[in-house]
Formats: sequence, C-alpha cells, structure tokens
Amino acid sequence: MPNHLAHENSPYLLQHAANPVDWFPWSAEALEKARQEDKPVFLSIGYAACHWCHVMAHESFEDPEIAALLNRYFVCIKVDREERPDLDGIYMEAVAAMTGQGGWPMSVFITPDGRPFYGGTYFPPAPRYGMPSFAEVLLAVARAWREDRENLLESAARLHEHLQRRMLIGEAAAPLRPEILEKALLNLVQGYDWEHGGWGRAPRFPQPMTIEFLLRRAARGDKLARQMAVHALQAMARGGMYDVVGGGFARYATDDDWRVPHFEKMLYDNAQLALVYLHGWQVSGEPFFRRVCEETLEFMLRELADPLGGFYSSLDADSEGKEGQFYLWTWEELEAALPDPDDLVFFTTIYPVTTAGNFEGKNILQRAAKELPSEAEAERLAGLHRRLLALREKRVRPGTDDKVLTAWNALALAAFAEAGRVLGRADFLAAAQKNARFLLDHLQPAGRLLRSWRAGQARHNAYLEDQAALILGLLALYQADGDPAWMAAARQGLETLLAHYADPQGGFFDTRADHEALIIRPKDVLDNATPSGSALAACALLALAAFEGRGDWHARAQAMLDSMQTALSGHPTAFGQWLSAADFALGPVQEVAIIGERSDPRTRALTDALNQAFRPRLVAAQAAFPPPAGSPALLEGRPMLDDQPTAYVCQGFTCRQPVTRPEDLIRQLNEAG
Repeated sequence: MPNHLAHENSPYLLQHAANPVDWFPWSAEALEKARQEDKPVFLSIGYAACHWCHVMAHESFEDPEIAALLNRYFVCIKVDREERPDLDGIYMEAVAAMTGQGGWPMSVFITPDGRPFYGGTYFPPAPRYGMPSFAEVLLAVARAWREDRENLLESAARLHEHLQRRMLIGEAAAPLRPEILEKALLNLVQGYDWEHGGWGRAPRFPQPMTIEFLLRRAARGDKLARQMAVHALQAMARGGMYDVVGGGFARYATDDDWRVPHFEKMLYDNAQLALVYLHGWQVSGEPFFRRVCEETLEFMLRELADPLGGFYSSLDADSEGKEGQFYLWTWEELEAALPDPDDLVFFTTIYPVTTAGNFEGKNILQRAAKELPSEAEAERLAGLHRRLLALREKRVRPGTDDKVLTAWNALALAAFAEAGRVLGRADFLAAAQKNARFLLDHLQPAGRLLRSWRAGQARHNAYLEDQAALILGLLALYQADGDPAWMAAARQGLETLLAHYADPQGGFFDTRADHEALIIRPKDVLDNATPSGSALAACALLALAAFEGRGDWHARAQAMLDSMQTALSGHPTAFGQWLSAADFALGPVQEVAIIGERSDPRTRALTDALNQAFRPRLVAAQAAFPPPAGSPALLEGRPMLDDQPTAYVCQGFTCRQPVTRPEDLIRQLNEAG
C-alpha cells in the first residue's frame, strides 16, 4: 500500500512511495503528528541520482523489519534536497557539526519543532565500515528519547544556537581591495595539484567557479592563472569523468587522476563546465576546449531536454542495477563496434583498453597521453565516437530525474545563450530562447516564480538562487539576441529579489519573506557545487547596475563583497562565484552600446567583434534606433553616426568617441580593458 509520498511530484520521493516505511513529505501535518504522538522525527534527505541513497533504500527502507522500527518509534519524513535546498542546507550544517562531515543520503533525527539532535549520512543494515547498524541506531535514539530526553533537548538547543551563529557570516570591513584577489590566487597556486590537476584529494570534484576566476585573472594578463586553468581543464576532459563518447561530465572522480567517475550526470555541473570550457577556448585558443563545450551542450540537448524547453535535473549513476553500466565497454564490444583493424588500433592507442578492463571487468575510456590529439586525429576520433554512441543508445538507459529546477535551468540558459552568441551556433541560441520562455511561462504560473516543475505541475517557492540565477541567464540571453523582453524580465526579477529576499542588516536571505517558518531563516554564502544565492545576487546587482547606471544597486553588491573579502582570500575554492563578482566589481567594466538594425551586416560585424576575446567585465546592449521600450539605459541618447551602425564603448556611462568599424571597436576595447 503506498505511503504519503504517492501524491508527490518529485521522482525521488515517488521512488519511495511504495516503501513499507510510512513516509510523509515535509509538511505541517507530519510535524503535528510527531507532536501529538510525542515522537521524534526521522528526516531522510537525498536525491534521485544518488547511488548511496538507492543503496540505503534497498537495504533499509524496503526492509519490513527496519520499516517496523521506523513506523513504531518515529514519524518519518522524506525530502528531495533538490526541491528543498533550504531544509537540506539547515540540516546538512547540523550533521556536519555533529559528525565533521556531510553527504547523502542524510539521516537526521529532529524534535517535532524541527530542531536536530542526532544525525549522520548512510547507515548500513548490519554493523560494518566501523558504523553501527541502522536498526541499532534507531533503537538507541528511541531509547534516549524515552529515557534521556533532557540531554537530547540540550543537544538540540546547542545545535540550534550553532546554526543561528552560522547565519552571521560576514562582517563590516574596509572597501574591497585588489590585493584580496591576489591573495586568493596565491592560495589557489599553493593548493594546486600540478601532477593530476585540481585541488584537494580524491574524491575529486570539478571546480568550474574556481577555474572561471582563474580565467578572469588570465584575461588581466596573469600567465600563471592561465597555465593553471588550462591544466585543470585538460585534466578533467581526458576521459573517465568526461564522457568521451557522448559528451558531458559525471559528478566527480573517485581517484586523483580523474579516471574513475561517480557516474551520475547533473545538469548544474554540465551547464557550468560547458561555459568554463567555452571561456577556456577563448583564452587559450585550444580547439579541444571548444569541442568539449559543444559536446557537453549537445549532450544536454540530446539527453536532458524536455520537449517544452526545460532541462531535466540528472541522470542516475546506475542502470540495470549496476553503477556505470551504461558507459562501460568490454574489449569484445569494441572489437565488434570497430571492425576495421586500423580503426581499432587507432582507437586503442588513444584509449588503452584491455580484456581484463580497468573497472569491474570493463573499460572506462580515458586518453593515455596527456598531450592532446591533433585536429586530424580529433576528427577521426569524433567519427568513431559517433559510432559507439549509436550502439550505446541501444542499451538500457540510466534513470532520469525529469523535474525541472529554476536555478539549474538558469545556469543552462546562460551557457546556451553565451555559447550560441560566441560560437555562432543558432541551435544553441534557439535552445536558450526556448528555455527562457519555458521558465517565464511554466515556472511563474501565477506571476510568482517557483522552484520546481514536472509533468505540467510547478511547485515550491523559488529560493534566492532561483531568482538571481534567472536574472543572470536572462541577461546572457539579452546580450545574445537583443530582445528587450529578456531585459525587462531581468529587471522585474531584481525588483522581486530586493522586495522579498533582502536582509535589513545587509545581503539576502535564501528564502522569501513569506516562506514557511523554519528553525532559522537560512542565509548560506558558501559556493558549493552550485553558486550560492548570495553570490549570484551580487553578480545580478552588479550586471544590472552596469546596464542601467544604478549606483545604488552597485553599492549593495559592493557592501556584500566588502563583508566577504577575508573569506574570499582565505578559502577561494569555497567562494568561487564570489571571486568572479569581486573581479567584476573591481573593474574596469566596459559598457558597450551598439545602435543599428540587427539584420544589417554592418551591425553584425560590430556585435561579432565583441565575441573575439574573453571579456568578463563587459556588458553589451544592441538595438535599432530609436531603442524599443524596455531597453536598458545604456542605449539611451546614442544616435547613429552618419546613418551607419555605431558602437559606443563606455565606462561608468562616460563614452569614448563612437565608431562604425569593427577594428576601431576592438582597438577601443583593448585600450580600455
């Protein structure tokens, strides 16, 4: 008999709807039941593509004996962390404080009023890995609730105080200084692994925001930052974590050499990595980086796109009950797929494979040499990849979490819009336009932005990251196609952000002012796998301030950055998006206005000139004369010169001599930058 999750919309929650555990979704009803029955709450948080979430579900939540313990002693709540990042953030912080680490599945025991008192991550069904069995944990917590509740409540009170203090990150400080970014770079250099690429030890996660900051430093002429960024990009894309056959990146690598991935594929990773590889190509000129960018976006269109225009959240790590099954190759499969001996020899020279395999009897494809193949070799290799992809498509596919999340889609929107603009890919630009229309139409069903959509239903309040990321995605699209509707929607989004998320003490809360009351109102500033809502909000304020000449918006972002600068310099990998915001705030920011009909080849020549280099501190607006309603203030009062399409290069809304030739525009940009 289904439990209370049967009417939910999240694929992750629906996966547990037939468990013998009497699961509830997070709700006032469930908490009230715990109060009335005087039971603690067992809160389980995970997500659909999480391998160990599946393991614990099969081992414990499908086990009738463990389910009986849960149902007898607890009210059980299941949460999809991707739908409810507020709950995930609060209770992950609590688990990290209790155990020194966090992860998913997250298992937390809380009081009926929501205060955590004990928790962990995965618990095995029998004692192993140095951990007690899950049943032992349940019985111990139930006994302590009956017999030692006073100590449990004291623990809950201490954790609550800790969580409240964590919301006070940041302090008043002197104005942001360029030396802060230099200190951050020095820390990144000192912590970089020049042998394997990346920071920290295995499991090794991609760091797109950190690499983006390095590319921004490279654009300022820093050769070491450029070298480090290029090295990291090459290391990640050699194979293993990068799907060389079908494009796109797995969540992380389990080893230092990026060879063995954790095979789940997340939308947010691929959106951010596609963009950073695009910028890596612009900075280095390395064709391989452009190819990775395009293949990653093509993977997203092929395997994550909803017909209406949204992008799905993730692909599971498992298929046919085995991790990575979809992506692995036996020697015999490769022999059959590549019957020409010359092709097989060439392919296995690039990707050494064996009959024994390099992962559970099969082969993960990873390039042997660290040097990149020549362009001719790359073209030949691409043809062989296509042949293998066609064969792979006949396999049983990994499960797809087909919910559409606003913030993650906004990251994809920005990537498709910018790649469409820079690479001249009309299909990428069309995907961005379709995605923006989907988000504005389907995620705002009553004029109020929501977090999640699936199967025609939009649910859950939008969070700060949703509002801010959407603003930035819309601005990227406006700069790609010049439609003032995107600019108008971005401005409206910023007004919503200021009206409903602002903290009177400075910065922004993660939840709207009318969001349900939780034990704290979260205000997370750390950049994790996705940028923090606060860092995205700072970026949105800075960008729109540049388009509209709004010093008050710039000042709000500046105050946020001023309070964060100690954290930025000391822990740069935890504040990658903030570092990009700081780079923009320190300037100089170039404001470019182009006046001319978009269909005019002379106008296109001017806009194309903007795409020839990576210019991370540039905002650009283009319109015919006179600019249509909804256009940014940057376009106001800009006449055409001699009735020709004309470009204005400005800084702080003070412009240089207008120009009509692309070469003059490039010269002014280079002189000003």
